[in-house]
Amino acid sequence: MSAASPYDDYLMDHIRNARNYRVPDDADHSATGSNPLCGDEITVYLKMEDGRIEDVAFQCTCCGISMASASIMTEVVKGTAPAEAQVLASEFVEMLTRQQSGAGDALTEDRMALLDTVRKYPSRARCAVLPWQTLESALASGE
Repeated sequence: MSAASPYDDYLMDHIRNARNYRVPDDADHSATGSNPLCGDEITVYLKMEDGRIEDVAFQCTCCGISMASASIMTEVVKGTAPAEAQVLASEFVEMLTRQQSGAGDALTEDRMALLDTVRKYPSRARCAVLPWQTLESALASGE
């Protein structure tokens, strides 16, 4: 049996106390994504104002990894410009897909927690990636 990861508590907090888990009244962009292999489904909502993501929220029927990833994602992209959020999403999807960080990757606690989990459970990579890919679709929905 492997030792518990130092990130387990961090992710469990995002699962138990998901940030921005709601349907906002004034979203002007949204997208729904699904992972047919495990049944996860998520909708990401965005409210743009003055060229920035003023608000971001999500609703899902999903596993804990998708829930934690979505919760972290909302905290990371809120207040960013859409182009910046797109870059963050693309880079993060790439990092999780290859299950390793590059020399230039910004490994904040949130990103390291998800990467550590995906390394331990490679079959969960799609779960962690789903919210970020759905964010990319939501960003494109208003263009």
